[in-house]
Amino acid sequence: MLDALDLDHDGAYHPGRTTSGHVLREIRRLEVVQLDPVAAVERNQHLVLANRLRGYRPAMLETLLTHRRIFEYWANAACVIPIEDYWMFAGVRARLRRGLREERRLLQKPAARVLRELGQRGPQPSRAFATDERIAGYWDNKGPKTKATSHALNVLWDTGEVMVVRREGVERYFDLPEKVVPPDVLRHAAAVPVADADAALLDKYLRAYRVFELGDFRFGWRKIPAPQRRDIIAGRVRRGDVVALTIDGVQRQYYALARDLPALRRHDRAARGERGWPDRPIRFLPPLDNLLWRRERLADLFGFAYVWEIYVPAHKRKFGYYTMPILAGDRLIGRMDPRLDRAHRRLEVRVLPFEPGVRVTRALRGNVEAALERFARFHGGADLAVEWR
Repeated sequence: MLDALDLDHDGAYHPGRTTSGHVLREIRRLEVVQLDPVAAVERNQHLVLANRLRGYRPAMLETLLTHRRIFEYWANAACVIPIEDYWMFAGVRARLRRGLREERRLLQKPAARVLRELGQRGPQPSRAFATDERIAGYWDNKGPKTKATSHALNVLWDTGEVMVVRREGVERYFDLPEKVVPPDVLRHAAAVPVADADAALLDKYLRAYRVFELGDFRFGWRKIPAPQRRDIIAGRVRRGDVVALTIDGVQRQYYALARDLPALRRHDRAARGERGWPDRPIRFLPPLDNLLWRRERLADLFGFAYVWEIYVPAHKRKFGYYTMPILAGDRLIGRMDPRLDRAHRRLEVRVLPFEPGVRVTRALRGNVEAALERFARFHGGADLAVEWR
């Protein structure tokens, strides 16, 4: 019998096509995919998956969420994560409950209302909890502007007392964990020692990064002091699980999982014998793509300096609000700043400079143009306008 996830988002079975089942396997391979609400073009999570799965559509991710195959929680930041890994975040939830204890106490009444209504009515959007009471929320710096119930929902999500069960656009629907997480996973999460959950979470972090260094403040996806990071990795090197890497021209010490070393060596040999890359697949990476998580790693391994200029004042931006690096094979060759005009179904690429030293041949330019056409088709066949530079 066909699994429901082998059905496309239109409810029909399509042999050979990308389905939500393929998307779930890709999320498992990546470990997590980062969520982001910025919608200059399609949102980060969908661009990450579309780059890796031909035929991907955003509705496929929604199918996984509504079928309870993934959940949303803190990892690299807010991410989608396979539901079977819920137990690994037991320590994260415990630490957030301790850290937010006073906040949770102040929100006792609105939080109790949210939990009561979810228990009685099932999944609800935040707008279902109407209130006139305003408090100072996470982003309020000029007085209390946030609905008490909205802030309560955010805190309850942080502490793991509610979960997101579906999205309609940017609107989240919430429900209780006991209605979302498979019973065996929920029981394991309640019983597992925090130290075991944290160790499994560190393994997941290392698998997600593959090549990593110890300067990452998100190391292990929890706050681990630098001396403890060094001790953890030194222990794994002694055990043989992790190897220290020697990289030509790079002073920073990088590490990799020992099981990845043969693949790294094969890639290194192939790269040394490679004569050219202009005909390699072109992909446009969103600012929070897994490959871009560590800007230091980009600079060290790719020689690519990248700043997401969304937080840079407009008059100081060099490349643009939503600059996306351009990946050709295994080389970052340029960047572009796209914007989707949804009202007029028009995709505008306002800046598209290549990196110094990149020889822009007719073949390379044609390859990039073809990739831009595919990018426009992914965005609903929008008309494409490019300002080459």
